[in-house]
Amino acid sequence: MIDIASLEHKSIEYRRTVLRIIKQANAGHTGGSLSCVDILNVLYNRVMNVSPANFTSPDRDRYVHSKGHSVEALYAVLAERGFFPASLLDSMETYGSDLIGHPTRKAPGIEQNTGALGHGLPVAVGMALAGKLDKRSYRVFTLLGDGELAEGSVWEGAMSAANYRLDNLVVIIDRNTLQISGRTENVMRLEPLADKFRAFGLAVRSVEGNNIPALVQAFDQLPFEPGKPSLLLASTTKGKGISFIEDRADWHHHVPTDAEYQQAMAELDAAEKEWSVRHAAAVTR
Repeated sequence: MIDIASLEHKSIEYRRTVLRIIKQANAGHTGGSLSCVDILNVLYNRVMNVSPANFTSPDRDRYVHSKGHSVEALYAVLAERGFFPASLLDSMETYGSDLIGHPTRKAPGIEQNTGALGHGLPVAVGMALAGKLDKRSYRVFTLLGDGELAEGSVWEGAMSAANYRLDNLVVIIDRNTLQISGRTENVMRLEPLADKFRAFGLAVRSVEGNNIPALVQAFDQLPFEPGKPSLLLASTTKGKGISFIEDRADWHHHVPTDAEYQQAMAELDAAEKEWSVRHAAAVTR
């Protein structure tokens, strides 16, 4: 099983990839991809039973990327995990490419087309219900952005998930508190969010969503309660890892300039050096 230090290093590399492909394509959702990349890292490298080798197996775990606009993070992880050659990332957003600005099943490793916000949870509920009816052991994971929680279909999905006791369903909220038009609490008030999901019948836990050890510990507790869908409320920072992008709504959909790109890469180089020092010190203790 991959260790915490290796996961932390992967997150640095994934952030490099996210920025590179957005810069190269001259398009992409930078802030949201950087906020959720740690979650995807832990899911695909530590938690989920899914790989290129078993992707056609009926017993594989399923992942639905409901916040489909932040697809660059998903592409970075899928490429590194071997679902498709890393060279294919260079085609993102080019004519004829299967790697477009939202997930499509034409891209290897993608379970479901997404992008219309509010659709991911209802689809995941259907997958989880099918697993129960077919007596399969697989689990279904879906990641939602907090901005899409204003969609009524999310709450219909949550109500259905609890009604059918889908404890094979794991819902993760990327709670970075920002959407394209500003703070979620100014656009459509969500709080008290945990209480709302509990009232709908889900088992709720909170976690620091950019903290790898905390994510691992939280996912190790699945399911949170037998007979209930699990919901992980992950507090994250939009643009996490790049100082001038963090917690800024104007980086929801923004391409870095040449100077910004160089600065971002320099910050990731510094983060890798810091990781190396910490990892070396831990090894020698």
